[in-house]
Amino acid sequence: MHQSNNHIAQSAPERDKNWSPIGVFDSGYGGLTILREMQKLLPQYDYLYLGDNARAPYGTRSFDIVYRFTLQAVEELFRRGCKLVILACNTASAKALRSIQQNDLPRIDPSRRVLGVIRPTVEQLGTLTRSNHVGLFATPGTVRSNSYALEVAKLFPRMELTGHACPMWVPLVENNEADKPGADYFVSQDVKALMKADPAIDTVILGCTHYPLLYPKIRACLPPDVRLIAQGEIVAKSLTDYLHRHPEMESRLSRSEHQGHTEYLTTEQAEPFARMASLFLHTDIEATQITLS
Repeated sequence: MHQSNNHIAQSAPERDKNWSPIGVFDSGYGGLTILREMQKLLPQYDYLYLGDNARAPYGTRSFDIVYRFTLQAVEELFRRGCKLVILACNTASAKALRSIQQNDLPRIDPSRRVLGVIRPTVEQLGTLTRSNHVGLFATPGTVRSNSYALEVAKLFPRMELTGHACPMWVPLVENNEADKPGADYFVSQDVKALMKADPAIDTVILGCTHYPLLYPKIRACLPPDVRLIAQGEIVAKSLTDYLHRHPEMESRLSRSEHQGHTEYLTTEQAEPFARMASLFLHTDIEATQITLS
């Protein structure tokens, strides 16, 4: 069980000038599964998590709305000291990342960086699949965006990706039904539909950060020889590699000798957020409610 030192977040003017955490953004709770793996692999750094829970879910929203909401969150994290922000949200990575990288960062601050979760996940597929047939479980918005398919086509032109949208999975997780019998039906139906679409699939990506909480049920429904890949560990390893390759960014991040600080922001009420977050993080936290605009 990971324990972190948690402090209630303060706005930039009230903050230590040396505070430069790694920002982690998600539309809700799912990004906490990414954060947890980052904390395990890179415990020395400070982190600032922001969940836009009041406006979640993003999966069914338009490109323009997701882009606008994500940009607001990134700018808030920048204002609070972050030099590097991870979009720990597949929908935001699919619908907003490229526009922010190309159009907004040059205007806001060219020295800051925003990274997503889709490319590092796809980069690992070459070492995981034997049949070159890969399945993807994701939200309707991520599947419709074709972001995974485009990355696969760029990196592995001969690989076949079959996406399947699972609109019920996020509500199951966020209503604390992930380990209940009621979730079995929906998981079983979606797994069957994906494997029927391409029986040659030997590797399946969980393309939504909420889905690891359904991992045992998904694993039980999949054929035993099919690999099931959650993103947290992949993204954490990719971040480690990124910091090794970019010492100019690594040197700007605040840290402690052993255990960094993690702070939590939410656009929803703080108490219910903290209660739900404990399911994802396996530890109690404190959170602060903010407004994005």
